Amino acid sequence: MSNLKMKEAALIYLDRSGGLQKFIDDCKYYNDSKQSYAVYRFNILINPSDVVELYAELGNHILHHPLKAAQVFQSVCFIAVKTLSLIGQLQTETQINIVLKLTHLPSLPSYCLDLCEFPLDYTSQRFYIMQGIVIAITTVTKYTQGARFLCSDEACPFSKGFQYVRVHVPGATESATIRNDFLCNLCSSSLQEDRKFRVLGDKQIVEIIATEALHAFQGYSKNQPFRFQSLTIFLRDELVNKMNIGNEYKIIGIPTCVKTSQTAVCIEANSITLCNLKVPSGISDNFRCLLSLTSSSCWKFTAILANIFASHIVPPGTYNLLKLCLLMSLVQTSDRNKESEDCLDILIITSDTLLIDRLLNFSINLFPHGIRHPVSTEIFPTLSRNKYGTGAVSIQAGSALLAKDGICFIGDLSSHKKDKLEQLQSVLESRSITVYIPGKKFGDDIDQQMTFPVQCSFWSFVDTDSSSRRNTQKNNTLIGQMDCSLIPANLVETFGLLINCNESSPCHPHFPTVQHTLKKAIDPEGLFYFASKQFTTEDFEKLLAFAKNLDVEFSLEAERMIHGYYLASRRIRTDFIYGSKLSASALKYLVSLSEAHARLNLRNKVLKEDVLIAALLFETSLTLKYGATVFCVAPNAVFPFELYNEEYLQQRDLYLTQCQKQLQQFIATYGPGTAVFTNDE
Repeated sequence: MSNLKMKEAALIYLDRSGGLQKFIDDCKYYNDSKQSYAVYRFNILINPSDVVELYAELGNHILHHPLKAAQVFQSVCFIAVKTLSLIGQLQTETQINIVLKLTHLPSLPSYCLDLCEFPLDYTSQRFYIMQGIVIAITTVTKYTQGARFLCSDEACPFSKGFQYVRVHVPGATESATIRNDFLCNLCSSSLQEDRKFRVLGDKQIVEIIATEALHAFQGYSKNQPFRFQSLTIFLRDELVNKMNIGNEYKIIGIPTCVKTSQTAVCIEANSITLCNLKVPSGISDNFRCLLSLTSSSCWKFTAILANIFASHIVPPGTYNLLKLCLLMSLVQTSDRNKESEDCLDILIITSDTLLIDRLLNFSINLFPHGIRHPVSTEIFPTLSRNKYGTGAVSIQAGSALLAKDGICFIGDLSSHKKDKLEQLQSVLESRSITVYIPGKKFGDDIDQQMTFPVQCSFWSFVDTDSSSRRNTQKNNTLIGQMDCSLIPANLVETFGLLINCNESSPCHPHFPTVQHTLKKAIDPEGLFYFASKQFTTEDFEKLLAFAKNLDVEFSLEAERMIHGYYLASRRIRTDFIYGSKLSASALKYLVSLSEAHARLNLRNKVLKEDVLIAALLFETSLTLKYGATVFCVAPNAVFPFELYNEEYLQQRDLYLTQCQKQLQQFIATYGPGTAVFTNDE
């Protein structure tokens, strides 16, 4: 009686939810094909809350006994097919394969599978929800959805018809569906598969890790040892290719135990949902007050941010140029649907690698997807054999894909081999990586290739203080040009910003840094500056998370100015032999720099003042790469004065205003056909 009531409730739910009409439409597709299948597969969308309200026992079956619940819907659907004559070829109820697709699970702890907890429950065969980041995927292979078996004894009644139909169930291996040792229940003869009725589906295997485990790739673990293990997800049919490396997903599925060379817990996925990072509704009160106090200027707020940023790593007022560039690069990383040219790649020339390493490592930890690349691993995807013996090739993410919508800090360029640097250059130019899969090596007849977009910014530095570099420096560099002879010139060009942080540079004051280092050695946890107490790391995290998701657009005068500077700069850096020294991506970097400065100012519109900062930063980088030109920019143009108080900020504004006039004059002189208007015009 209970089973009959559940069937009635299932029919009522299908009718009310529209599932019955969808089932009828799906049946029409099968019926029109005029082809006989061993198994007819149907997806039924289930809202557990609605089912529980309709009939609690059926809802309980769906949540805690999904295989039994599927049998209830299977029986209802078979009756519907026969009553309404929906599929003429269908003979038995076992030919109907019902897959219940859940919209959600109850928001209760008992339905959450925490990847950080042990042991995992894989014996209850019920639905759980879990969340994780994809670190590896396999190529798509085939699996058997269902197969028809016949008795080998022709005199047996079961040598015909569809009495023996094997259907894949969650957690089952291929051998559970297709084997040669099945026996007939009637005469005990062996069963043989009727291969022409085999139904195949697509299968893909994905590995995920808990979001918390990403700290292992950030060089930061709060001084506490920890370990993590990836969890394997099986995707089938319509879920194949729905998960991408580097993305975070919520997965509803059934845990199972798969025995290969070693026992492993896997998840048979039922539904997947892409996770979007929560965007803060605003910024801290301290930053809001600062923004209000500096609202009369387009440059003061970002100057103060750079001045006080990471004050427990380096003292305020030091490395301001580098810190401004880091902040701008951070706000250009976003989970919004952006194009890869938004990225801001930074290459730093320095003799103090320890301090720079600490500063960059602190910065990447402000974002969930900031990755510090371990030297012992690969930056880009690698191939391996799938451990589950499915014949698929497993593609491991590598640091770059794992840093999707974030920062990939690859450390010292000198620590990477020549072939890896060439691969890095190719990726920086194309913003994609192609993985070639040799068929012969992995047991396939044909070669394959998969292309992945690389949606992260790269940070790196070069140590100029090593003995090998000091002994091989060139002396015939141009005015303002840095000696980068030990780095491939083409690789240097692909980085959007080249920053000089040597002792001779304006952004490396020596005495305050030494004093700060001594204080930290005495009191590692101490806060020595008022800025460290007033503007905390959490305040910066909230500010950057808010700023990076701002949608910005260019004002008309900013758009004219950025195109004018690009055309003028391209013109003066072009010769008849080698052509233009500006790469095709130069304009994209200028646009990205301008947008970043506007976002850091928490504005939705890019102004000409933002373009000025972008032009100064870009011209400084070009000077380090190729030497100075007629538009001569001082190395400390963005921060000409040490920022002690309001008076110095005002002096900086006056200096930048003069730079803006010089930029307009430069555009008017060397940018033919470009209209740059003053306020009066």
